[in-house]
Amino acid sequence: MDSMQRLSASDLVYLLPELVLVGAAVLLTLLDLFLPKSAGRHTIGVLALVSLLVSGFFAFQQLGMENPVSLLSGSFRVDDFSALFKLILLGSTAFIVLLGLGQEEKQGIVHRGEFYYLLLPAVLGGMVMASSADMITMFVGLETLSISSYVLVALAKQKTVSNEGAYKYVVMGGISTAFILYGMSFLYGLSGSTHLGQINAALAQHGGSYELLIYVSFFLLLTGFGFKIAAAPFHAWAPDVYQGAPTPVAAFLAVVSKGAAIALMFRFLFNVYYGIVDPNVSALENDFFLAIGVLAAAAMIIGNAMALKQTNAKRLLALSGVANAGYLLVPIAAHFNTIHFSNAAEMMYYLIAYALMNIGAFALLMIVSSSAGHEELRGFAGLYHRAPWTAIAGVLIVISLAGLPISGGFFGKLFIMFGTMQVQKYWLAAIMIVTSVASFYYYFGLIRQMFMRPGDDAQEVRVPWNLGAVLWIMALGGLLLGLFPQWVLTALNDLIALSVDLFER
Repeated sequence: MDSMQRLSASDLVYLLPELVLVGAAVLLTLLDLFLPKSAGRHTIGVLALVSLLVSGFFAFQQLGMENPVSLLSGSFRVDDFSALFKLILLGSTAFIVLLGLGQEEKQGIVHRGEFYYLLLPAVLGGMVMASSADMITMFVGLETLSISSYVLVALAKQKTVSNEGAYKYVVMGGISTAFILYGMSFLYGLSGSTHLGQINAALAQHGGSYELLIYVSFFLLLTGFGFKIAAAPFHAWAPDVYQGAPTPVAAFLAVVSKGAAIALMFRFLFNVYYGIVDPNVSALENDFFLAIGVLAAAAMIIGNAMALKQTNAKRLLALSGVANAGYLLVPIAAHFNTIHFSNAAEMMYYLIAYALMNIGAFALLMIVSSSAGHEELRGFAGLYHRAPWTAIAGVLIVISLAGLPISGGFFGKLFIMFGTMQVQKYWLAAIMIVTSVASFYYYFGLIRQMFMRPGDDAQEVRVPWNLGAVLWIMALGGLLLGLFPQWVLTALNDLIALSVDLFER
């Protein structure tokens, strides 16, 4: 009640991005119940898209604020860090909604309206995670995203593979939540607070006497977060879940769910564990960031190695996502020093590139699988001869996925690698280079199929307007990101002031 009393009417302005989605989710649920079956469910999809755009407009208004705003007794922060992440999550979800329009039946989604109005609370949970400055708020956002995602994976109810994937996702998601809660309990016991800044202060003051418990809390949380972002060795669920889920849902898991978890990890780990000890006195902090680096390295190596032998396109993209989780973890592992403090901007740049190339890849997969009747890589055979412009857009997507010049994916990895070398983590930069080169093999397998393998000319490739639009927007977006990388990175660096926008002290 105390928190609610402190939330004045004027404070609601800062919650407009979230409130729009809450209202839209309730409205669309009621519309889906009362609309006659003769009325197309495209109406719900279009309204969901409009609500995401309106929410994005209000999130955009929060960029460039001089001072962050803390709401609900400091548990919810509105700052440039959270606003940028919200725009990435909302924009990605809007394109995923566009992917689903008119494709529900082909994806096995029986109740079309559910797909659209369940996406709204899912992305809402991700937005809350990006703004969380308290463990309770963080957990509420995490579970809002997770529970909605469990249902989304199971929307293709008549497919055994979808039911199996949803079951595995629920079980593994529940296990990861248990790890996170257990880790939080140690932090609460050590500090007597759920607020991130207060936990950091308590650990800095008394942590020297409880180093073992701090280690336990960190590794429990890192395990839980590892499951959420599908970083190896906590990734085993991802290929089965992606394969079973409807393709737009798989795109949501790959981009929005992973991006929200990365935002949460960045804010949480730095706010709680950074600066609690003098590195010259204790190895505690160095050990923590070394562990994150090892997790990143394992994800890059295992994800790329397992993708080499995949023949199913969805499973390949899932394992590619495991490797990319490693790349996104590297800026966290690199942490900060006097000559390198652009970790957040480097991570956001790569996340934008990752969103563009992955949503584009799933759009290409939907076009090809609709024609071929399956999701195997052989379905891409001869695509250039049947749909040349679609194949060209696919090449731009693959170039960005592989990290070749000139593409957003290339500069995203390059900026992260340079940052890693500035803090003298050369071994991590070397792993990035080697695994990126290894990924060329399976990414160029797609190009080989499209241009160098004979396909069935009788199979007509129909490109629905929405899938074609998403594919080309993502392809050209990745290209533009690669043509003007310094502009984007400079803009991100100018917006984010770490001492103001990230640290809760």
